[in-house]
Amino acid sequence: MTGAIFLAVGFAAGILSGLFGIGGGSLIVPCLIALAGMDVLHASATSLAALLLPVGILGVWEYHKSGLVQWKVAGMLAVGLLAGSAIGAEFALSLPISWLTRAYGCFLLYIAWNNLELGKFLRGVATDPDPGPRKEGRMATWLLVGVAAGIVAGLFGKGGGVVIVPVLMGLFAFRAKEATGTSLAALQLPVGLPGVLLYAKNGVLDLGLAGWVAGGLLAGTFFGTRIAIGLKPSLFKRLFGVFLLSMAIFLFARG
Repeated sequence: MTGAIFLAVGFAAGILSGLFGIGGGSLIVPCLIALAGMDVLHASATSLAALLLPVGILGVWEYHKSGLVQWKVAGMLAVGLLAGSAIGAEFALSLPISWLTRAYGCFLLYIAWNNLELGKFLRGVATDPDPGPRKEGRMATWLLVGVAAGIVAGLFGKGGGVVIVPVLMGLFAFRAKEATGTSLAALQLPVGLPGVLLYAKNGVLDLGLAGWVAGGLLAGTFFGTRIAIGLKPSLFKRLFGVFLLSMAIFLFARG
């Protein structure tokens, strides 16, 4: 039964990963806390390990066929992610569990706010505007974005897409699907390996459970990508925002 739960969590996270290019950790970590009774540190370690394998490769291929992956940008982001994940994991291991839980709850609130686009709603601004021409960035810029995303990945067990996708859309005028495809491509290399090694060294990682999650991610990402390419993802983003909001409330109540 435990294996089935972890497989189902991975599958659901994979669907969201394919839809939004976020790696899936935003769903994996709170679900492992709520359904498997893990603390946030063990859940983050399990999530980061599950995301080591190229579980989204089928989804990346679908985005590539539709011309929605900027490969040079994805490569530089991946290098930055690799460097940043160790920093985030080291920091997480130095924090008390209660602090990390509250910090993760605040992070979920931030991501939920962005997905629900509450700021635009309160200002009366139309959602999903045309971003205009895509802006080009320098190699150093993509590296810095990757490092920042890697720190978030190592700290909270995510793939880093929760940082990459909003930055690509907000600062460089990438269209939503292009940002999603590029982010998902950057996450296919084992960019979280330094963080996973630190978690394993400190005895907070069960690779068997991470394997179940990875199996679900592989299947779910493919289906999520097919949905994203064929449909406008704004409704899914808002539903995902509601989920994150509820999980943040759960974490604050629990911690």
